[in-house]
Amino acid sequence: MQEHPAEEPEEAAEAAESSPGTQARIRDSFARQGLMGHLGARITEIAPGRVRIVLPSRPEVTQQHGYIHAGATSAIADSAGGYAALTLFPENTEVLTVEYKLNLLSPAVGDRVEAVGTVLRPGRTLTVCRLEVFGVQDGRPKLVAAGQQTLIRVDSPAA
Repeated sequence: MQEHPAEEPEEAAEAAESSPGTQARIRDSFARQGLMGHLGARITEIAPGRVRIVLPSRPEVTQQHGYIHAGATSAIADSAGGYAALTLFPENTEVLTVEYKLNLLSPAVGDRVEAVGTVLRPGRTLTVCRLEVFGVQDGRPKLVAAGQQTLIRVDSPAA
């Protein structure tokens, strides 16, 4: 679990990308998340059952010791898992987090943190995802948090 997902061969990552329609739907939804915009987070990978969100380190997202705050770390982990699940569902659906647990394994330090959500088991109603957060310093990743999340699939509200 400690191997950094960014170290996959580039061709494999490209082959596993989600369809352009799914990517657009995920990016549009992400752009409407006020918290992600406030934190300065961005999506850098959208693949079937997998999403990566990057949060650059800056004073506004740190705690009193200079580490990236656990609240910011857990927020991007929660969103990465949610969007990973959403990549597998039809256009007229959304997901909501039912619960998640995140173990903070080490202080979140680095130039940035990267949260990776990966679907472990998709379901018609409930989906379970693995959450991993890496602190990346000088290109070297370190696993700083790991957890699991349960999401519920719901119909999109009528516009």
